[in-house]
Amino acid sequence: MKARVTIHLKPTVLDAQGATVERALQRLGFEGVSGVRIGKHIEFTLPNGDATAARAQVEEICRRLLVNPIIESYDIELVK
Repeated sequence: MKARVTIHLKPTVLDAQGATVERALQRLGFEGVSGVRIGKHIEFTLPNGDATAARAQVEEICRRLLVNPIIESYDIELVK
């Protein structure tokens, strides 16, 4: 089973990298682009075929290693 984790800054956290990209887009002529936020996308394969156990394992991986819960939130997608 494949796990896809998308990590993004919480809405209340300033995204300096996103703001820089947004300004660059405007300078390049992409007017009207706004609200740029930068995140991370991580994929990995799990040995467990059971969706409930796999989700629990990915949740633990996120909590223990991948995500800083103070400033980030995440979404999990499981694909068979």
